[in-house]
Amino acid sequence: MQAKSISKYVRLSPQKCRLVVDQIRCLPVEKALEVLQFSNKKGALPVRKTLDSAIANAEHNEGADIDELWINQIMVDEAPTMKRYRARAKGRGTKILKRSCHITVSVSDETQPKRR
Repeated sequence: MQAKSISKYVRLSPQKCRLVVDQIRCLPVEKALEVLQFSNKKGALPVRKTLDSAIANAEHNEGADIDELWINQIMVDEAPTMKRYRARAKGRGTKILKRSCHITVSVSDETQPKRR
């Protein structure tokens, strides 16, 4: 049994989000929630919300037991970048790239998935 959740267009750099995701990959759900709760990274909140949604999907749609769930797959993909400009000296302008990401979390009840 697998349940999945996707958060799209999260206004956070994929690089910053991957720092958080790498900490919880292939952990039991209970341990992953604990790590996210006490993390002081900006990416911890959107990843936690996506994980909570995947857990709720597993419980509601599949009838899974929350205590037996593991994070099967978790990934962060790059979303479209907003391009802005800032005025600089001598009439010039520089680009400001506001990056965003898509977070995908898949949980399953198999006993410790393989680390990828």
